Amino acid sequence: MQRRPFLIAVGAPALAAAMPGRAIAQSEPPIRIGMTVSSAGTFALAAQSGERGVRIWLDDVNSRGGIDIGGKKRKVELVKLDDRSDKTLVPRVYETLIKDEKVDLVFGPFGSTLTAAAANATETNEKFMVIWSASADSIYKQGYKYIVSATQIAGTLLGQPAVRALHAMGVKKIAFAYLDEPFPAALTQGAIELAKKLGMQVTMEEKFAKGTKDFNILIQKARASGAEAFYPTAYEGDQMTIARQIREVNADFKAVYLVYASQPQFLQQAGKDGHYVFSQTLLHEKINWKVTHGLNRAQMVERYAKLFPNAQYPADFQTILAYGAGVVTEEMIRTAQSLDAAKLKAAALSLSGKIVTACGEYEIDETGKQYKNEFSIMQTLPNGLEVVYPPAVATAKPVYPVPPFSARK
Repeated sequence: MQRRPFLIAVGAPALAAAMPGRAIAQSEPPIRIGMTVSSAGTFALAAQSGERGVRIWLDDVNSRGGIDIGGKKRKVELVKLDDRSDKTLVPRVYETLIKDEKVDLVFGPFGSTLTAAAANATETNEKFMVIWSASADSIYKQGYKYIVSATQIAGTLLGQPAVRALHAMGVKKIAFAYLDEPFPAALTQGAIELAKKLGMQVTMEEKFAKGTKDFNILIQKARASGAEAFYPTAYEGDQMTIARQIREVNADFKAVYLVYASQPQFLQQAGKDGHYVFSQTLLHEKINWKVTHGLNRAQMVERYAKLFPNAQYPADFQTILAYGAGVVTEEMIRTAQSLDAAKLKAAALSLSGKIVTACGEYEIDETGKQYKNEFSIMQTLPNGLEVVYPPAVATAKPVYPVPPFSARK
């Protein structure tokens, strides 16, 4: 621990070891799961939210005595390192988890950019990696044998529910912009393909570089294109900036879609900038799956409040994605009766279509690519957040076209 101050072990065995005054009977070694979490940088908010989801699963599985392997219960321990949102650091940190910390398997870091950097290290060392947030289709085209997306739907499918929702509202012209990184690019590619298939006119396809702070040119170009809907995709911080700048220049689109706009931290920080914006989520009090494995949504949220009473933000879709990934991992281990990477992958495939967690259905192909867990579409109204699509779970009709800024309070 002293040689790497950014190493943290979380779990019953680790906590017990820190209490030398008590005698602990630990007949079986813990299952050690490695993971990196960003302490700072672009991915910090989402990564830390995901970590809290993993900790909820950890608390639950250990309260039940652990996971049965060979007739013996083994507790689970999370070994966490800091990746600082730096993709150049990620391979070395995962090498440390595998070679020095001797973890049995790993959870991926947050997002496609960091997970793509981790995959080479885990694959080279024949270590099984459970992905909870990376959606870029390119990851699943590399021929990796030991990766599985437990909960995060593939990127090219991720942005399509929003297009279907906008099409159902009557949008005929749509402008796209995206951050030039794997996740936003994949999401936008799939969204554009569906928009064209549905007969919508794509008036703009623009990418922008990481570090962009002024989005006014993109906003004005989208408006000049005649687009009724503006669909810019980036990570959360950039989307807050985009929402603010749209309002500052009174860019009156009939609809604006921002993936992260229903996140608790977005809602708190964006304020009126986020009013009437469409977004998507997996976690809302009115989105409840018939769960077959693990805690249901209400139970997970209750556990979150108990474990993290001082958390800056409530649970969000990153939390439930990571929690669900833990639940799926538990079932993989139980089915495989092993921590061997090949056996875990075989178990993962055998379970496809047979698990429903709090965040939805689990279904993968041979590459480990996730096809289910489709997001619901939300709209942030002045009096709160509502589910507006699909109709089967909608709690309100969408406000479309949205009021012009001049008519808002």
